[in-house]
Amino acid sequence: MAYINNIRMFVRVYELGSMSAAARDQRTSPAVASARVGELEKHLGVRLFNRTTRSLKPTSNGVLFYDGALKILDAITEAEAILTHATAQPRGTLFVAAPLGIGRRLIAPHVPAFKDENPGIELRLRLSDRSIDVAAEGLDLAFHLGPLEDSALKMRVIAQCPRILCAAPAYIERRGMPQDGAALVVQGHDCLNLRFPGAREFQWTLQTQSGPQRFKISGPFESDDGDVLTGWALDGHGIVMKPIFEVADHLRSGALVPVAESTPPQPVTLAALTPHRRLRDLKVTLFTDFIAARIRAALAEPGASVP
Repeated sequence: MAYINNIRMFVRVYELGSMSAAARDQRTSPAVASARVGELEKHLGVRLFNRTTRSLKPTSNGVLFYDGALKILDAITEAEAILTHATAQPRGTLFVAAPLGIGRRLIAPHVPAFKDENPGIELRLRLSDRSIDVAAEGLDLAFHLGPLEDSALKMRVIAQCPRILCAAPAYIERRGMPQDGAALVVQGHDCLNLRFPGAREFQWTLQTQSGPQRFKISGPFESDDGDVLTGWALDGHGIVMKPIFEVADHLRSGALVPVAESTPPQPVTLAALTPHRRLRDLKVTLFTDFIAARIRAALAEPGASVP
């Protein structure tokens, strides 16, 4: 088992490019991570990484060994999955990621019930509105809003989530009610942007009479946290685009009101993304089925998909 753990640590160091990052990923210390890689190098009789005080790069032997190491770990995962299916007693740790709004409202509340049904599974839930590299972060499953760009992942569509443009009455009173997407641009409305480092120039795609059209919007604030944007909108600082389920309570109470209703946003796809090497893992299948059923039920509730 120690040898397998050493290989697993080597793979995470290779993928993350950092001993300390791999240590955090594997929930141990950098000293332990370094020791495991050192033990593996001693066993193999070759150096796997060139280390300096400022950088860590794989050697040519490290590059060669990485592909073989992945095959070893994938073979173990597949063997465990076969046994799990045979015994119907799923065990192990499941690493899951999700956007903040989805995670807080539609996933996290159901994790305890999933654990009650599957006591052998430990779940690690990571929430972030940033773009996530599923493979590099060692995830088994990631819930995703929007189009899929990484063809190395298997996508399972869970639901289409209607979206809305909305703002606080105080903002409308101060700036006026935009009737459509063109007004957002021409009248220079303050649009609250969900952005993070590396994101491209922001545009909103809205449905017009002639079909989908992109509008280049701007605003005084942006954040990589969708709930921060909702808070700014509630405080009257601008217009926000959100899945309706995230702001349904505020729409019902009147704290937020729909804007530019003649050009609504298109629904956004909510999907579960899985690395191909995890497709036969029963833990992934069980959790995806469990959460998908509850998300669909929540979105079907009155007021969850219409303002």
